[in-house]
Amino acid sequence: MHEMSLMYEIIQLVSKDAISRGFRRVKQVQVIVGDLSNVLPDALEAAFFYFRKENLGLLDEYSQLEIVREKATTQCQTCLHEFEPDFRIALCPKCGLLNGLLISGETFRVESYEGCDVFEN
Repeated sequence: MHEMSLMYEIIQLVSKDAISRGFRRVKQVQVIVGDLSNVLPDALEAAFFYFRKENLGLLDEYSQLEIVREKATTQCQTCLHEFEPDFRIALCPKCGLLNGLLISGETFRVESYEGCDVFEN
């Protein structure tokens, strides 16, 4: 489950940035996960809850994780039809050709976080 190491790195990076900005805790982390990013949102969330319980970095029992799902979208380079593929490579449902360009759905990034300089909820 590589989501444990991904979440560990996210928490470390966010905590380091939060410390540099004078925050004492991280209230919320927002992560964008694309449908074709090879990251399982449920496993990522489980890893977050584990690390939250362990008070890793600047997390505490009230810290929250928001996962924003990004749908996969492909555009056929022949007929310009946009569709939602099941896989990275997919036949265009309109013209039947295998000439699609993936335009969204591979994203995996920290979009934002919210910190505060006090320990209260």
